[in-house]
Amino acid sequence: MSINILTISGSLRATSSNSAVLEAAAMLAPAGIEIQSYRGLGELPHFNPDLDGDTPPAAVAELRRLVGAADGILVSSPEYAHGIAGSFKNGLDWLVRSLEFPGKPIAIINAAPRASHAEAQMREILHTMSARLVDEAMLTLPVQGSRLDAAGIAGSEAFAAPLRQMLERFAAAIGA
Repeated sequence: MSINILTISGSLRATSSNSAVLEAAAMLAPAGIEIQSYRGLGELPHFNPDLDGDTPPAAVAELRRLVGAADGILVSSPEYAHGIAGSFKNGLDWLVRSLEFPGKPIAIINAAPRASHAEAQMREILHTMSARLVDEAMLTLPVQGSRLDAAGIAGSEAFAAPLRQMLERFAAAIGA
């Protein structure tokens, strides 16, 4: 039986270190862990409760479907003005009323050690949304500023070893 993990990067930037670290995690996933990247964050409409009825926008329905199909979610978001990226918060807002999200195991990768405000804000929001935060799988990986892409991160044992260990801890917590 494999464990399905959905990754969500809070960055829309093409050369995002947050996206790169999640892509590297997918490259390093041990046997039995399948990782799928969600890439539709930029297509989500601005959150509007009036649109969140029986038939939400197609992009929202797809996000919810992917969240529902995942055994766990791995996220990484940049910090802007001491908070998480607005696009990422918008995506989370669309999941608040969803039936797929509560109790979902979540792990966070912080790609910039100085981005402590965004991580704290993410934890608060996810806790409020009834996520199951998997503390033993949280990871700070100082890749920001390294100029490494996903392959470079996966090829660097200094980054690859902690990523592999985090994925193993996350899979163990999901399977428990």
